[in-house]
Amino acid sequence: MNVGYSPVTYNPSCEHEDEFNKMQDFTNPAGPEDTKEPLPNGGPQADDVPPSTPLNHTSIQMDDVDKSPDDEKKDLDEPDDFQAKCWKQIDNVTADWIELAKDNEALLKRIFWGILLVLYLAYLIHISVRDVQEASIMLVLTALAVIVFVYVTIRDYHGDTIWAKFCKPSLNFVQIVWKYGKWIFFLICLAGIAVGLYLLTKGNPEQLISAGGLLVFILFTYIFSKHPRHVKWRPVVWGLVLQFILGIFILRTDIGFNIFQWLGDVTRDFLDFSDAGAKFVFGADTYTAHFFAFKVLPVVIYFSAVISVFYHLGIMQIVITKIAWLMQNTMKTTASESLNAAGNIFIGQTEAPLLIRPLIKDMTKSELHAVMTGGFATIAGSVLGAYISFGISPSHLLSASVMSAPAALAISKLFYPETKKSSTKTVDQIELPKSEHRNIIEAASYGAYTAVPLALNIAGNLIAFLALLAFLNGLLGYLGGLAGVPELSFEWICSYVFMPVAFLMGVDPQDCREVARLVGIKTFVNEFFAYEELSTLISNRVNGLEPSLSVRSEVVTTYALCGFSNFGAVGVQLGGISSLAPEKRQDLGELALRALTAGCIACFMTACVAGVLYDENAYDAGMGFMNNATSS
Repeated sequence: MNVGYSPVTYNPSCEHEDEFNKMQDFTNPAGPEDTKEPLPNGGPQADDVPPSTPLNHTSIQMDDVDKSPDDEKKDLDEPDDFQAKCWKQIDNVTADWIELAKDNEALLKRIFWGILLVLYLAYLIHISVRDVQEASIMLVLTALAVIVFVYVTIRDYHGDTIWAKFCKPSLNFVQIVWKYGKWIFFLICLAGIAVGLYLLTKGNPEQLISAGGLLVFILFTYIFSKHPRHVKWRPVVWGLVLQFILGIFILRTDIGFNIFQWLGDVTRDFLDFSDAGAKFVFGADTYTAHFFAFKVLPVVIYFSAVISVFYHLGIMQIVITKIAWLMQNTMKTTASESLNAAGNIFIGQTEAPLLIRPLIKDMTKSELHAVMTGGFATIAGSVLGAYISFGISPSHLLSASVMSAPAALAISKLFYPETKKSSTKTVDQIELPKSEHRNIIEAASYGAYTAVPLALNIAGNLIAFLALLAFLNGLLGYLGGLAGVPELSFEWICSYVFMPVAFLMGVDPQDCREVARLVGIKTFVNEFFAYEELSTLISNRVNGLEPSLSVRSEVVTTYALCGFSNFGAVGVQLGGISSLAPEKRQDLGELALRALTAGCIACFMTACVAGVLYDENAYDAGMGFMNNATSS
């Protein structure tokens, strides 16, 4: 076989002569001297040239040069050994499986979730058979998940049809009837309230005092309203209606009490897990010695991390939005007010405004007043554990927070009515911001990180305001001492000033002075110390010591103290909310004292509702829990 030389290769006149000569210089090991004589025309035959000669080497290189780009790529892609062939085969199989999975993605998802569901149901049945009481939490969560799943499924697949055929026509009919028959409806409601009060207070005339106190607080708020002519009564009426509905459910039904008792126990156990971090950081033997700094503030950080995780998962947005939707559609409050009030049920006065952070800068003064009032009228889960540890009933604390939310909106709209147009009319117009975190761990870490300055802000403001209060008490004590009244102080004064308030809430007459003192401590110091004093009075009653309160007075006082409406909290709110909207700092300062007053009144109204609905005999006979709840 002849080596395939082309005549063009050796023709000196060929246009490829330069390329060939360069190739010869590169491939000829003998050097330039051996290539001076030209090769004869026609070139040597392959049979005459040994395989090791430069000419043969050149011919092989020329074969490579003559290869097309596709051939070269094929040579590069061709595996050089067995391992490369194996990996190439694995890649091909993997690609086929990936393509198959993409083509059947929906089916694979159904199979995956079906397997998980079967495993979960097997687990749920197993733990229920072992101990249904211990499995109650999982059963409740499963029931809630099923309800949510059914609701979402119906909404997504049949929501438009249901709305068009049933909801919309019904709503239009109600609007037409409401336009002409709302006054009849109001008269029916008033008659129903009168009959209900008679049935609830029959045989217990002291409960009527609480009902009268409720009317007095509403009248007081209206008289001192910022714009009495602009008051819209719908938020006020519906706020009271929601309060009574919640109160009847919680205080007058077995299922309502059991639900809130269970929620209280779960919340208490859940918040106790913050002790693990506090013990590690501050020491297991010493962290409770500085209770507020090392016990309460770590709960703030822990709870903030949990809220951040819930927010990342979208749970908080759903729950708060639904509650806000209910409040807005019944009370006709704005979206931002309703969202904040709903948030205050679960989180504190500085955390709830984070839900509406983008809206604060555009809020009217009335809306800002509602936000601040909601914070003053409720407590936060972060300090709930501390109050429970004192022996205060967790079910009453939770129910007080829930009942105070609509009361706060009602009193806020009565005390500072809206005179401007809000930029956010409905909850549907607000899309709560979604989490920007990549996973749960990052969300929890960010929640803890953001809570650190919040905890420091709370501690700093408390130090400042309590120090100022101590200075004023010292000054009053000095002035009182000169007049022969050394015990003169804000608390001493409040024990007289707030005595009518205690009576109007339905406190037993012999306990009014002591309860008024607790209200004064709560208002001018904070609710933390007030609940600590209340726990001492509860313990005294259980042990037969004095001073003490009756069980009814203890329950009413528990509701009256359940709120951050104190002068120390004013600093907390000003620091927290103004950091979210610095341009509103001046408005917040102007509204602070009025909002504080509204928050106090909202707590008093909640106590009045509890006083109307609470019947010690009914509890002892039907749901004998009160002694355990108040003496734990």
